[in-house]
Amino acid sequence: MSGLNDPTQNHLLSALPAPELARLAPHLELVAMRLGDVLYESGAKLAHVYFPTTAIVSLHYLLENGGSSEIAGVGNEGVLGIALFMGGDSTPSRAVVQTGGHGYRLRAAILQEEFNRAGPAMRLLLRYTQALLTQMSQTAVCNRHHTLYQQLCRWLLLTLDRLGDKELTMTQELIAGMLGVRREGVTEAAGRLQDFGYISYRRGHITVLDRAGLEADVCECYQVVKSEFARLLSDVRDNRE
Repeated sequence: MSGLNDPTQNHLLSALPAPELARLAPHLELVAMRLGDVLYESGAKLAHVYFPTTAIVSLHYLLENGGSSEIAGVGNEGVLGIALFMGGDSTPSRAVVQTGGHGYRLRAAILQEEFNRAGPAMRLLLRYTQALLTQMSQTAVCNRHHTLYQQLCRWLLLTLDRLGDKELTMTQELIAGMLGVRREGVTEAAGRLQDFGYISYRRGHITVLDRAGLEADVCECYQVVKSEFARLLSDVRDNRE
């Protein structure tokens, strides 16, 4: 499990002490995550957890009328399937691949066994869960109080952080679905970003030209989420050392 795809590309797996990672490593299965793949449906029993490495997965809450919006995103900083170690075996959200790539999956029973050791893995997963809840809460506040332009800046910056690349393959329809808004609103917001010289957009491809510009215009929600993930992961690394 080395080379272009390595479990330690995922920050949670990388933060595990060597003995814990060695126990999990034989059970980690490399999987392709293609754009649009559904990793789990709302209400379905979870059989695996997923640790993305180069993919990004969007967690959606589905409404009875068929509408949905993103409540959180998970990339190489995290894990999908927290319900498995938080006392449940299903979740009300739907997990859909937003950006294609790879990740590692682990059988539910293996993760639960490691979590129940009440050692470093448990502490790491609980800290991650706290950060994920911060992201969900901040997303709800952002969607209610900030403009679509600011939301788009936040969403683009979080995606950039997870990919480490300024080139994004993303249609306006997909972005609108993530944010739970009309495509016309995304078109207008993206047009402003392009007019300011922050991005270049063509045929589903977004190139970020001026990240500093995005950071200057984004609402405080981006930094709140970024700082919380950095704080919790740095604490884990400090404790490990």
